[in-house]
This record gives sequence, C-alpha cells and structure tokens, in this order.
Amino acid sequence: MSEQTPIKLVLLSCCTPCSAGAIKQLAEGAIPGVQDFIVLFFNPNIFPETEYKKRMDEQIKYCEQLGVKYFIGKYNHDEWRAAVRGLENEPERGRRCSACFKYRFDFAKKFAMENGYNAIASVFGVSRHKNQIQVDIAALCSLGKDIYMPIKWDENLRQKINHESDFYRQNYCGCEFSIRKI
Repeated sequence: MSEQTPIKLVLLSCCTPCSAGAIKQLAEGAIPGVQDFIVLFFNPNIFPETEYKKRMDEQIKYCEQLGVKYFIGKYNHDEWRAAVRGLENEPERGRRCSACFKYRFDFAKKFAMENGYNAIASVFGVSRHKNQIQVDIAALCSLGKDIYMPIKWDENLRQKINHESDFYRQNYCGCEFSIRKI
C-alpha cells in the first residue's frame, strides 16, 4: 500500500474488553492514514454459543454507542472445528491458536476484498491469553504484508475504558479447549 493510498481498514475484534481502545482510537482518527474502518466480529471459535452471543451483543452495543460501523460474521462452530481438527490437545498459544487466527484472517481477507477495504488489523494479541508475535505471524502468512497492518494499540486507553465500563468480561479466550486451562 503506497503512502498516498487512503487506508480502508477492517478491524478484527474478539471481544469488547480487548477492542475498546482500538475502536476508540480509530473512531477518533488517531491512527494515521486510516480514512475509513469497520469492526469485524467473526469468532466461530467461541464456545458455547451462549458465550458467543454475550460477546457479540457487547461488541454491537459498544460500536453503536460510538457510531462505528460493524459486521457480524456467521457463527459456524462446526466449520471452525474442522479448521483446527487434530490440534485439539495443543496448549494455549500453540498450533491450534495459529490455525484459529489464520482461519479468521482468511475470512477477513475475503470480506475486505468483497467490500472495498484494503487493510486488516486485529486486537487478537491484546488478550492476556494470546501472544502478539504469534498473531502477527499468522496474519502475515494469511494476508501478506501488503494488506496486514500491525498497529500498536494504546494500552493505557484500553485499560482506562475498561476500568470505567461495565463490559461483559470473560475469563478464557473463547474456544472449548481454552476453558480447560482456567
């Protein structure tokens, strides 16, 4: 992407506590070059579906509060399970997580191309359950350096928003395999 090309960004979000600061930064125009953005909530990894709905509802509520565009991807946990088949016994931050990130980045790339967006970022590495380097590697493998936009989000802003909010908070990353590690 050239310096002159306006950035139209898809922000992959896993949950509101992780994404609140990033969404606020983008909404306030604090990320140079980003002309337009949309929050993409595509998390078929989240289990059970009742947990998915809680996180989704919280994401919608926050986006609407800020007047931010969002898109909710289809919840198909069985399809996600097929994408990580054989990796069920991997530890958190292991190969299953890389496959999960890749699966979701692949969806984001297709969404971006079909909807006129030219960059993708995520908040997947913000979670205390994940590793930013692992997220970046999965993104680069899936998206390539021309569309992936690694952004260093303002952690202080995220913490401030979370401290002042009554967001629904979960105590595991999302999939049923991460529940057992609590």
